[in-house]
Amino acid sequence: MKKIRIIGVPEHFNFPWIQTVEKQALKDKGFELVWRDESKGSGAMNKALRDGEADIAILLTESFIKDKLEGNPGKIIGYHVLSPLTWGIHVPAKAPVNSIEELQNAPFLISRFGSGSHLMAFLLAQKNNWSLKDLKFEIVGNMEGAQAAFQDQQAKAFLWEKFTTKPLVDQGLFKRVGEIPTPWPCFVMVAHENILKDYPEAIKALQDHLYSCSKELSQEPNLASMISQAYGIQEEDIQAWLKQTQWATNSQIEKSTLEKTMDILFDLDLITSKVKAENLVDSDFARLV
Repeated sequence: MKKIRIIGVPEHFNFPWIQTVEKQALKDKGFELVWRDESKGSGAMNKALRDGEADIAILLTESFIKDKLEGNPGKIIGYHVLSPLTWGIHVPAKAPVNSIEELQNAPFLISRFGSGSHLMAFLLAQKNNWSLKDLKFEIVGNMEGAQAAFQDQQAKAFLWEKFTTKPLVDQGLFKRVGEIPTPWPCFVMVAHENILKDYPEAIKALQDHLYSCSKELSQEPNLASMISQAYGIQEEDIQAWLKQTQWATNSQIEKSTLEKTMDILFDLDLITSKVKAENLVDSDFARLV
């Protein structure tokens, strides 16, 4: 049986993917769906695509676009989450920092260069009129790495999705001093060009299953409880997250949104050139409008 290797962060956003994989939606077509959690985020998942270790990755939009312009062999086949991602801006719980303004000269903890935690630090700096050239970074790998780096209680910042980190805030390990939302839909589904070429019908069927699952879950009355139990986040927090979150249920993508994302990355000097939106997507799977 042919395996389709799918990689994503172990976070509540990917609940429809986990459900789809558990159902083995393509078993009747001779394909086994294999899911792998990647706690180190989009930078690590971009690398997995480049290294041929994953066929499909659920990536932060900004991280993939930057990596695509640098040679990533993947193409967007659709959005997974249409709504923005709200990044919490965190510091050690006992650090002498209580506002975003106090972080101007502090180092930013990131999962890796090219990750969302890295790129969003530039957007935060721009919004606060800080020098982008003076930003300092420390690679910590994932949320557990940030916890370890916070042990010294020194002034340093860590950007991560606010509901994922909320249990650590509630435990008094992290302190959230602010938030910053992405100015674009937050997650894209990216498939390696080889899997798209070799098994287009299977990938299209998988895409259809995923969108159907997302639509069904959005109408599930006990969804907050299900996700809370699966990811160890308080149900009331999941309810708040669901109110601001919209999973994609079709493959339509606004061309202007991709162009806007590239414009912002270009203005931040995170990319050195821009391409046509058509170069980022596979038109057999994603419909640009």
